[in-house]
Amino acid sequence: MKSVRKILVTNALPYANGPIHMGHLLGYIQADIWVRAMRAMGHDVTYVCADDAHGTAIMLRAEANGISPEQQIANVQKEHERDFAGFGISFDHYDSTHSDTNKSRSQEIYLKNRDADNIAIRPVTQLFDPEKQMFLSDRFIKGTCPKCKSPDQYGDSCEVCGTTYNATELIDPRSTLSGATPVEKSSDHYFFKLPNFSEYLQKWTRDEGRLPVSIANKLDEWFEAGLADWDISRDAPYFGFEIPDAPNKYFYVWVDAPIGYMSSFENYIKTKRPDLNFDDYWKKDSKNEVYHFIGKDIVYFHALFWPAMLEGANYRTPTGLFVNGFLTVNGQKMSKSRGTFIKAETYLEHLNPEYLRYYFASKLSDKVEDSDLNLDDFIQKVNSDLVGKVVNIASRCAKFINKDFNNTLSANCVESDLVQSFIDAGDSIAKAYEEREFSAAIREIMALADRANQYIDEKKPWALAKQEGQEQQVHEVCSVGINLFRQLAIYLAPVLPTLANQVQAFLQLDRFDFASRKQILISHEIAQFQPLMQRVDPKAVAAMVDASKDSLAAAAETPKVEKKKDKRAEKKVEPKVGEAEIIGIEDFMKVDLRVAQVLEAAIVDGSDKLLQLTLDVGEAEPRNVFSGIREFYQPEDLKGKLVVMVANLAPRKMRFGISNGMVLAAGNGEGVWVISPESGAKAGDKVS
Repeated sequence: MKSVRKILVTNALPYANGPIHMGHLLGYIQADIWVRAMRAMGHDVTYVCADDAHGTAIMLRAEANGISPEQQIANVQKEHERDFAGFGISFDHYDSTHSDTNKSRSQEIYLKNRDADNIAIRPVTQLFDPEKQMFLSDRFIKGTCPKCKSPDQYGDSCEVCGTTYNATELIDPRSTLSGATPVEKSSDHYFFKLPNFSEYLQKWTRDEGRLPVSIANKLDEWFEAGLADWDISRDAPYFGFEIPDAPNKYFYVWVDAPIGYMSSFENYIKTKRPDLNFDDYWKKDSKNEVYHFIGKDIVYFHALFWPAMLEGANYRTPTGLFVNGFLTVNGQKMSKSRGTFIKAETYLEHLNPEYLRYYFASKLSDKVEDSDLNLDDFIQKVNSDLVGKVVNIASRCAKFINKDFNNTLSANCVESDLVQSFIDAGDSIAKAYEEREFSAAIREIMALADRANQYIDEKKPWALAKQEGQEQQVHEVCSVGINLFRQLAIYLAPVLPTLANQVQAFLQLDRFDFASRKQILISHEIAQFQPLMQRVDPKAVAAMVDASKDSLAAAAETPKVEKKKDKRAEKKVEPKVGEAEIIGIEDFMKVDLRVAQVLEAAIVDGSDKLLQLTLDVGEAEPRNVFSGIREFYQPEDLKGKLVVMVANLAPRKMRFGISNGMVLAAGNGEGVWVISPESGAKAGDKVS
């Protein structure tokens, strides 16, 4: 008998500045399935989360909405909890990082690190908005590019020529918040000395089972480049926690956000589970397990900064990080214009949440891979697997048990070997769940469903029922079918908790965990069968997509703060089709467009927008190109991808090196998509 494991599971904290959408749900559903599966195996699992409630963006959103930041985050938290509950995500406790407990724990961890000489203070010069009386991050500054003189460029790089620069180099800079001309101002900033932990982190990231190997390999780039001090402070005004002994200095949101894992668990103990002990999970040498389910976009915070802060404060570090990829819909990034940027709320208005839980489970593994929600495949898979295979077994057999045999299964099992093989399959299915190989578990469960349906098709109880003297055989065949269905429902319970509850009630069972499957149902009374799941209606899917086109454009807008008019603050108006500057065919024919393959892609340290691409253009040497698409693509999204580039663009000298070409991308103000050639193209092909 396996020993009971004590496990604390957390999900990445959703930011309290907007709605939950399909991309978010991938990671939360993955974690919830694992939690339910581990509980079904008899382990003691605590599952907590919280809203990430601090930062400038929330402060500005609240100001735009005319409410306090506290009211803003309370409103959003209520919506988040509603949506998570709608998808059956079973948090034991859901908290907020804006709590007294999190403040106390954040200050404690900071002070322990300060006392251990892991904090440095030094002045930083930044642009300051004299009207808003606040320092400006690059995204809140625009001006004219110092290189190509293009107007309306952000404070770190030019989207026209690709040059990167410091915000202080912009010509005629302006604050996007007020329209005022910012001034340079120096302020003391507080830094966490991450290099103090370089040796420790190199070992930590390579501990077996701690991180996916692909993630550990990627982190090596940081160690090779050398870790740098991490700026953990922000100046007032800022919605967050003040740094101890540092008036008007606040913790950067990424300091107190992961500490929210600890404080949410701590508040759970205080309010609901006084029998649990905080130190049993968080003390230095705790044998209990702690796992974080996160997206690949926040690995650096969780695999470098977070364990270093914990080690510096003498706390235990996570047992492991479980990392999911991004979600695409119909093979492309989610899009408001196409209606595939779908809010959780919108989905729930049109479709059964268990459809999505099942579809995601059928795609997920322990690999850090992106998942695609193909809506046609979604309809087909749910209808074929859940309705056509699984639920169909019960509906075919239960009507005979209910009508002809007084709702009671037969007194013996005529196919004990078949039923036992279904019971035995539970061991490998449980192992697949434990290893987060959900797609493998689903494949095995559906193979069992095929066998169950094959058995019923061969025995044909509906035909036997028409033959005189075959009542007992009908009873026995249908009783075997119900037993097989019961096994499938238990195995699917972590994925489909609502369906599992309905099946448990229908079968009148006290238990529905994995161990309960081992007892075959003999002479067992069941309830009247009720329909368990309807087929996915393609019209409902179309209606959801159509509703998303309307609802999300406004919901996802960046908050704007009304100020006095200033010509410098006027938004640049892009020319409509037909209004752009006209060029002759001779000019256009000079552009040499080539297919290129991305050999390598890397983040450019010091830039929020650039990716460095190494491109095979069919030449003897690969090309180095800097592209301002980091906001929409991660390096791993591009490696191996075929793109189209301008091959005869004059080389540009940039702060980070020479850029020898330009990758083509299309944008609509809501997103940017790198242009890819049709399949069959190869590096070096001319595009015409």
